[in-house]
Amino acid sequence: MSEKKGNNKPVDLRKMIDSICKKVIEYNPKADIDLLMQAYEFGKKAHEGQLRKSGEQYFTHALVVADVLSDLKLDTDTLIAALLHDVVEDTPIELDEIRDLYGEDVALMVDGVTKISDIRSHNPETRKAENYRKLVLSIAKDPRTVLIKLADRLHNMRTVEYLATERQLSMANETKDVYAPLAHRFGLSKIKWELEDMCFKVLYPDQYFEVESNISQTRSDRENQIEEISTPLMDALEKAGVKAEIEGRPKHFWSIFNKMNNQQIGIDKIYDLLALRILVGSKVDCYHALGIVHSLFTPLPDRIKDFVASPKVNMYQSLHTTIRTPRGRNVEIQIRTHEMHERSEIGIASHWRYKEGDQKNAIDFGNMVNWLRQLMEWQEDIADPREFMESMKIDLFQDDVFVFSPRGDIFELPKGATPLDFAFEVHSEVGMKCVGAKINGRIVSLGTELKSRDTVEILTSRNASPSTSWLGIVKTSRAKHHVRRWIRSTQMDQSVKLGHDILERASRKANIPFSKDTEFIDVAQELGYTGLDMMFAAVGRGDLTAQRVLNKLHPPEKKKREKLADMGKDLYAKVMRRRVKGVRVQGMDSMMIRYARCCQPVPGDQIVGVITRGRGVSVHRTGCQNLEGPTIDDDRLIEVCWDVAEEQTFMVKIIVTAEDRKGLLADVTNAISQKGNNIHGGDFVSAKDGTAKVSFLVEVRNLNNLEKLIKAVERVSSVDKVDRFQLT
Repeated sequence: MSEKKGNNKPVDLRKMIDSICKKVIEYNPKADIDLLMQAYEFGKKAHEGQLRKSGEQYFTHALVVADVLSDLKLDTDTLIAALLHDVVEDTPIELDEIRDLYGEDVALMVDGVTKISDIRSHNPETRKAENYRKLVLSIAKDPRTVLIKLADRLHNMRTVEYLATERQLSMANETKDVYAPLAHRFGLSKIKWELEDMCFKVLYPDQYFEVESNISQTRSDRENQIEEISTPLMDALEKAGVKAEIEGRPKHFWSIFNKMNNQQIGIDKIYDLLALRILVGSKVDCYHALGIVHSLFTPLPDRIKDFVASPKVNMYQSLHTTIRTPRGRNVEIQIRTHEMHERSEIGIASHWRYKEGDQKNAIDFGNMVNWLRQLMEWQEDIADPREFMESMKIDLFQDDVFVFSPRGDIFELPKGATPLDFAFEVHSEVGMKCVGAKINGRIVSLGTELKSRDTVEILTSRNASPSTSWLGIVKTSRAKHHVRRWIRSTQMDQSVKLGHDILERASRKANIPFSKDTEFIDVAQELGYTGLDMMFAAVGRGDLTAQRVLNKLHPPEKKKREKLADMGKDLYAKVMRRRVKGVRVQGMDSMMIRYARCCQPVPGDQIVGVITRGRGVSVHRTGCQNLEGPTIDDDRLIEVCWDVAEEQTFMVKIIVTAEDRKGLLADVTNAISQKGNNIHGGDFVSAKDGTAKVSFLVEVRNLNNLEKLIKAVERVSSVDKVDRFQLT
């Protein structure tokens, strides 16, 4: 698919950083501007020569990210991390250099937003989940990381039009499913709304422009109605001595479309497009203003919500009410203080804003910090990164329901939560001893889905204990964590016995003596277990295979060397005559090595050796399709590892698919040479449909070097994709 031609209009980088520094000085006169400028020069030099799809200098992106964060009045460390957030991923700069120059906090944030480059999985979902996992854990260590990541995604969505259609759709879907909910979870409503509306425009362009057109046509009528409501309301507030500001609150397009879609109605049937916001000076004034609103207009009883007394987890506070106007229209009104309004717009960012007075008294950040710390604890129970991502979607990315305890305490839970989730939310011991539940006074099953405004009562018993079936009922990470921990502790003995039996049978089948002697203890420690029982339990649970244990005890290389010797003295002499630098065959010295042309492995790839007749050991990438055929006997596979000299290089073929244009070949070769890689050959083929395929044989040092080279080529205007060669 084609990509929009970039705009090559030069951007004044110096003007951008001067504007950022000016804003920083205004809200924080004590800021270290010299260090900020040093980071600017460092980042600009690192990204020199790199271009975005729009044709702009690549470092423009980092400056826009920093500018977004400076509007939130953030600290200098966060702005420096924003300026440098892509240097580790897209340039030769190492994280240690960032740490030495700008400190541990900046390095932690940069590392948090840097994608993991050494994930070997062939499953893109697994790679994506691992990167999400790393991001979430980085946020738990330093929540400022999420601000950089969201500002980064915000600018990428603002310039999404320059990408190929397929990539636009992919980015918009990911933003809608992950990053907009992430912004909501951290109270960044202003960023959330912009992300959602941009996704709406990409994913459903016809519906977007329909909503936009209808909203524009009815704007004058809405403004008149808002004036009819706000004028008498302001008069009443002034008479009551409540200092207030009243403003119209725009509904963003995505929320309007969702309501139309969920209720299967047209925009003409949506009666709460009108919205007002009342800003007052104190909490007391919030409730006073609410009473005045209800004295002037008829409220809808089921649409009154109090998030002032019971803030949301993302620190959001406001009173919500919906009233009916004399014209018969519904108008939503939000009432909050100026401080509450600031937090509703920028959420977690308000914790790092520079302001006079005591920040800690103004912001209740404790709940958010506790939740972030729990993420680090819960993730230890989940080995599969995709399971981790699914678990996080429940807690992080779904809408909330609000339920009450019998005493009237309010609890916020993710949509789809059950009475069991509520029990664990009250206290872990309440969850562990739960035997039943009542919702609104009626006994229900533990798997019943909770709805907002339900009153939930948990029935407990001293002798009760969890069941393994609970894992299929609970939805929250908190509940899953406690149930998994109980299962592991209570089923330990059973897992140890089962693992012992499995290993004993596997040893007998492999003719390996089995006993709990020091040899097996050594294997357990090598595999990272504190004792034999822990290793047996891992085998019993399925976390560790018996074959892996036996391979540690008696490495298969020994058998393979014996088979190699049986090939005959002449053949063995040929195989042993030389050793190519770069790979070490475990258990043997001076092996003849060659690199497979079909998959072209480089240092950093996971590799496996294949014993060949007359040609020594052929080194392939793990997962190479040519290893899956019936001609490859498992007995010919041998364990190998990299042993590379610093100056050693390797040949790799890459295939570039792009929209054919004048100067394409020159731009691609220039991108490769700017990364410091030599080109040893190439081939150019132009198709009738306007596409072109270019193959290059390039010299690289390792996988990281190759991945950075590929990313540099992908940034060339009109390039659609870059693939690593694999002969099938």
